Amino acid sequence: MGFRHWSHLGMAAIAILISFHLSTTAAWALQVSDIPDLEEIKTLTDQTWVIDDSDTLSPLTKSTLATKAEKLAELTGTEVRVVAIKRIDLGQPADEFAAELFDKWFVTPEEQANQVLLFVATEDHRTAMHVGSKVKALVPDSIVDSIANETMLYPARKANYNQAVNEGMSRLEAILKGNPDPGAPLLAVEETETSNYATREETEASSSNVVVIILLILATLLPMATYYWLQSQP
Repeated sequence: MGFRHWSHLGMAAIAILISFHLSTTAAWALQVSDIPDLEEIKTLTDQTWVIDDSDTLSPLTKSTLATKAEKLAELTGTEVRVVAIKRIDLGQPADEFAAELFDKWFVTPEEQANQVLLFVATEDHRTAMHVGSKVKALVPDSIVDSIANETMLYPARKANYNQAVNEGMSRLEAILKGNPDPGAPLLAVEETETSNYATREETEASSSNVVVIILLILATLLPMATYYWLQSQP
């Protein structure tokens, strides 16, 4: 067999490996469609204030958050839910995922008006927050962005997920009760200004480069290995 035939085998191997890489990546990432409706969640857990599919939040954190959320709902009429999952698709921004989940759980504008969703993807170290129209009167977009990308993101980047959701809830709680916004922790602001963390785009580019290099090496070695194996056969 000529080199061209073995090149075709190498390209076929690349196609198989790419397919495997994409399928396993998709299997790790959670889609909004994978998350049950709130009614179903309540039948399984008896509450919907804290949904922890990541298994990273402590029992104390979950209990504290649920108590705060329940009291806030009684006092202000605003319902705050905290959602922690392991991973979402790298190509999807965390705030987009949170918005889609928000729309799934609360379909009409009336249902959405007094709702808040605090979201963290633990293995991705990503955070987001989404609020309904009436909540925006007290928590405008600038504060929503600050809670998600400063108050919660700084500890989440260090894998301090309990701290992330507790501090996000505490800041939100103060605002919803009519108190002045405590603002983002000073460390979070400094970290945002001088961050050395790679951006999502840089991380994706680096991962893609590694995959390409591995596939190119395999594309070279597989035809050679197959050729020598066939040569060794009687």
